[in-house]
Amino acid sequence: MNRIEICKDNFKKLFKGEALNGKGNDPEMMDILQKFIFGEVFTIGDIDKKTRELITCVVLTSLQQLPQLKSHVNAALTIGVTPIEIREAVYQCVPVIGFPKTLNALRVINEVFTECNIQLPLERQGMVMEDNRYDEGLKIQDPLYGNRIENLMSKVPGGIGEKVAQFLTEVYFGDFYTRKGLNLPLRELLNYCVLTSIGAEDQLVSHYYANIKIGNSKELLAAAIVQTLPYIGFPLALKGLKIIIDCSEKPLES
Repeated sequence: MNRIEICKDNFKKLFKGEALNGKGNDPEMMDILQKFIFGEVFTIGDIDKKTRELITCVVLTSLQQLPQLKSHVNAALTIGVTPIEIREAVYQCVPVIGFPKTLNALRVINEVFTECNIQLPLERQGMVMEDNRYDEGLKIQDPLYGNRIENLMSKVPGGIGEKVAQFLTEVYFGDFYTRKGLNLPLRELLNYCVLTSIGAEDQLVSHYYANIKIGNSKELLAAAIVQTLPYIGFPLALKGLKIIIDCSEKPLES
């Protein structure tokens, strides 16, 4: 199959429509877009369509491209991604992009769920309580990241950094990474894509090593960044790929 045939096949599976139909006010732009995303990007790497759509949803969330997010939530549901998987993928964007942007995305997602007659609220997936969220978060954080953040934050004046390090453990890993609905390798992969979309270089380095430790290959990370490329542009994608190159040439961080 050539890229036009691949594009039409993928588009039909995702959106139940016809790609490259020449309609609309900018048919040339849509032809370029559809051929590139669905005819070429979708062929890069060993990533299934469900994961590709989850990557797209979290990147669009981070960029606050809400009309496009709505389309891709529908596409994700069409190819079998569960509502809980979509919600969990977006929930865990909070520690990277903050609550307001995530709430904007959740509003759009819930609109789609309502239109699809999916009952809300969805089943709860939280696994921690007030008295164990730090300890449970640390169980995930420590093997993947060690005490790097704790050491760094210890230099913040007034002991404030110690509290920030505690927040990171409790919120990032305790409140979100412990949740059901997505496994840890997928959570790490999706977060790597969100970090790529905002150009968070320092965090990408530490998350590269965490991805490797948890079983995601450097080839998978590179393919995931290519999946983000049509949405974030070449400069950010190339920056993310360069970090993979640089990190893969260094020993695995302890």
